[in-house]
Amino acid sequence: MDQFLDVSKWAEKGMEYAPKLIGAILTLIIGFWIIGLVTNFIRKLMEKNNVDETVTPFIISLINVGLKIMLLLAAAGMFGIETTSFIAIFSALAFAIGMALQGSLGHFASGVLLLSFRPYKVGDLVSIGGGHTGTVKEIQIFNTVLATLDNKRIIVPNGVVTSNVMTNISGQREIGVELTFGIGYDDDIDKARDIILRVGKACPYILDSPQQTVVVSELADSSVNLATRPFVKSSDYWQTYFYMLENVKKAFDSEGISIPFPQMDLHQVAG
Repeated sequence: MDQFLDVSKWAEKGMEYAPKLIGAILTLIIGFWIIGLVTNFIRKLMEKNNVDETVTPFIISLINVGLKIMLLLAAAGMFGIETTSFIAIFSALAFAIGMALQGSLGHFASGVLLLSFRPYKVGDLVSIGGGHTGTVKEIQIFNTVLATLDNKRIIVPNGVVTSNVMTNISGQREIGVELTFGIGYDDDIDKARDIILRVGKACPYILDSPQQTVVVSELADSSVNLATRPFVKSSDYWQTYFYMLENVKKAFDSEGISIPFPQMDLHQVAG
């Protein structure tokens, strides 16, 4: 008799919870399907509007995780589980983790700002994080990854990036290459100017407009400094910089223009 009552009791509970269980399972199945449709729609919408490829995965991931958490809480509520306690526990856990990871959360917040406002994108040549210069390879949630000219991999925390001056060298598409050449006080300024302009004309990277000019920028202790700022495509910055340094030096040597260097004259005092 007792066994019959137990079986009857379990059957009664099964009949009571079966519809809730089936409803929760169906909610999860349909919910995950809808979340997939929503995230795919948002991804296609962002691609259609040419949203930066570094931003899209981050936003899709946030939306996907957020919707799934909401779905799981909704399914738990349908099954009869009290979700307020779960929310309270989750909130307390999030607060504790936040206190333990204040620095990391700061980098996370900075990463969100960088991905939202996009002061630079993947492929840009930048100087960030207190003087680190390189090409942006990745903009991660916590860090920005740069590749230097000598192929070093620099990982700069995003909090360091946003708390320092950021220079996007290639952000304007065209950029002036700042160059200064020192000549001796006895050398011909006009001749040196013509040499620099001639080398610039032969450089395959320098643009015709705006036209390159050469001016006297400083009368230094041991040299007359000539400054020039040829404009190039941002991707050709370093090629132009190195080309001009090497070829102006060669041209100066062949044309008899001296490049002064610090000297010290020692005189012996008769004793």
